[in-house]
Amino acid sequence: MHLWSKVALVAIISSGAPYAANALQYDAGKLSLKLTGYATGGVIEPDFESTLFIGDWRARAQASYNASDNYKFGAVYALDEAALDKGNFSREIFGFMEIKNIGRIEVGFTDSIARKLGIGLPDVGGLRINDRPIFNEKIVPDGPVIADTTLTSGRSKSLRMNVASAPTNGAQYGISVAGLTDNYDWAVDAGLKIRRPSGKIKTAYSFGASFMDNPKNFDNEVYTPGVTADWRAQMSAGMNVQYNSWIWGITGRIIYDENPIGPISDGFVVGTGVSYDLFRYSVSLTYMFSDTGVWQSDVKDFHDNMIIASFRYKYTEFIDGWISGGITSDTPFISAGLRATF
Repeated sequence: MHLWSKVALVAIISSGAPYAANALQYDAGKLSLKLTGYATGGVIEPDFESTLFIGDWRARAQASYNASDNYKFGAVYALDEAALDKGNFSREIFGFMEIKNIGRIEVGFTDSIARKLGIGLPDVGGLRINDRPIFNEKIVPDGPVIADTTLTSGRSKSLRMNVASAPTNGAQYGISVAGLTDNYDWAVDAGLKIRRPSGKIKTAYSFGASFMDNPKNFDNEVYTPGVTADWRAQMSAGMNVQYNSWIWGITGRIIYDENPIGPISDGFVVGTGVSYDLFRYSVSLTYMFSDTGVWQSDVKDFHDNMIIASFRYKYTEFIDGWISGGITSDTPFISAGLRATF
């Protein structure tokens, strides 16, 4: 079946699904229950030859209790396609406490504060380039690729505590500690985000840092091997600038492993992108460059370039369609699909 015939088939299947008109939420006094998520179905055609199906989805449930005007307690459970790809049965599961005007504490299995306060690249497509990109499930690179510019030290296999401040004068910061896992002895992460949302030009900046002691086959990247080393250090930074309907972003991430054993998985990745919104239409152009093994003089480092142009049309408030085309790992591709949110 030709690519566009399959896109039409996906459109028919998706448009007939019973999607909710509003986020699923139930409030009873001080108790609140909320379910949010999305589902994407589409196709991808590497080298413009073979047409392959791709799917992506996420569901997140949150229960919260407003004990008073100043204190809120709750719990979160989330599951998505990226977690199942790694053999995990949750993306995150944690409890939290919020103190008004002070901050929030999270305990459980979840992303570090450096990732939660990070900034991604502008992208209107459906290939999830800011969180374990899915296009290389069908287009396998020739070497290790660091495909995510936002810092991460795991989310579903180590117990973590996040402590984050409440936003104050546009700034929010926090720290994470993690352990009780077979993949490393302990890890500590820190994050900072600064937002300037007023004025004609709106900006946001993020900074992240992480230190992991004694990683043992720690595998949290999409296309790089697990790392075993004395320690791993990471840094990340990002910036977004919005002017009217234009958004421009630039992000980067550095990974360094001390005395690694086995295949090399550290290096750096940088990216930039721009997007534009006009009524129901959105377009974006995104570029990322990965260099793995750059710190090791006795091995040849591996370079990878990725560029994607995307177009999205919003059919309704909760259903939209997208088309993406570009090149990654020296393979050109085109992809299209529909997304429903609730």
